[in-house]
Amino acid sequence: MLNFFTENVDFDLLRPLKTKKWIKNTSISEGYEIADLNYIFCDDDYLLEINKQYLDHDYFTDIITFDNSEEDNVIEGDIYISVDRVRENAATFNADFETEMRRVLIHGLLHLMGYDDTDEKLKAAMRAKEDQYLLLF
Repeated sequence: MLNFFTENVDFDLLRPLKTKKWIKNTSISEGYEIADLNYIFCDDDYLLEINKQYLDHDYFTDIITFDNSEEDNVIEGDIYISVDRVRENAATFNADFETEMRRVLIHGLLHLMGYDDTDEKLKAAMRAKEDQYLLLF
């Protein structure tokens, strides 16, 4: 099951059905099944509180991913996305808001599939995967 929710923000994802299909197809192409995945769109303040409470980080971020999976290649998790951060990042990177939102959506999914961005080499590999899947939208 794949769900979209909002907390503390007035936001509607453009083309939600197409986006769900794209996310599911991405997971399948990576060899994963989505059992239960929730995307929660929120504002900066809401995500900052999650960042402080669960990660002990006191700064804004665009995404926080919680992996609740108990089986290999089965995705269960919650992905919190700050619409404020995505909007600001889109402006910073001269990107269209919808494209930047899709990048963040797939970024969180890639984390749940084991991809990491803790160093420059891993970050570059993850960015390449994001670009690959963005083209398939």
